Amino acid sequence: MRCLGAPERKMARDFQIGHLHWRQGGSLFFIAGPCVIEKERHALGVAQRLRQASTRLRIPLIFKASFDKANRTSLHSFRGPGLERGLATLARIRREVGIPVLTDVHEVRQVEPAAAVCDVIQIPAFLCRQTDLLVEAGRSGAAVNIKKGQFLSPWEMRHAIEKVASAGCDRILITERGSTFGYNNLIVDMRALALMRQWGYPVVLDVTHAVQLPAGEGSRSGGERQYVETLARAGIAAGVDGVFMEVHPHPGRALSDASTAVPLSYFPGLAKRLRDLARFVRRLGDASDLK
Repeated sequence: MRCLGAPERKMARDFQIGHLHWRQGGSLFFIAGPCVIEKERHALGVAQRLRQASTRLRIPLIFKASFDKANRTSLHSFRGPGLERGLATLARIRREVGIPVLTDVHEVRQVEPAAAVCDVIQIPAFLCRQTDLLVEAGRSGAAVNIKKGQFLSPWEMRHAIEKVASAGCDRILITERGSTFGYNNLIVDMRALALMRQWGYPVVLDVTHAVQLPAGEGSRSGGERQYVETLARAGIAAGVDGVFMEVHPHPGRALSDASTAVPLSYFPGLAKRLRDLARFVRRLGDASDLK
């Protein structure tokens, strides 16, 4: 891999997000939840069941859901309840379920109210070069998860990181969600995961968006859910710190990303297998620097 201008390896940064204490080489953590908030009761129920599974399995968990999906394929697609109602739902989940929450923002004006409620502010992949949005997220006081754009090389992500860090934020996560491969398809380059880990921030693999077929069904995206676990296992073997996945009680009825969401009933077994695999991989240690 040609990585012009890639930064040299840096010391790993330990930090806290809610009850999650991250350190490089520590426990695998999960970011999970529905793509979009459909109804408050629905989101609350998913969060409660995810919390029950994470407590039983002793896995760190961050709940995710969007108050607005501003980048849907079609103008007519469901976008969510909006900023005010969506953040009220996330605040209730954080308060009543007792888990850290994450949501994405699309405009600078959304950052402050979102950071007042959420533990993690997420920068969508298509917006990962938006300087004002990144800097505002960095100064918000929340942790920031930057999704790597499908159009970026992994080493270009250092610029996004620098923009967030320039505002004083050192709680930064980097999420890989696949790179544009061809019409309506994505591919994950496992070398990118190793490269981005060298910067000392946690690297997360989004295993549901990575199997997406963008606009693959004409007015909406398709996907290949059957490859979610295969990709997650490969990412863990490559040393990722966390796994991001969208989870829904009835994926076929989901109002967004129905083709890729993991069934909620499947999550506990999948999470246990991935947790156990991560423990084995951690015992092996990091890959040697073969030149």
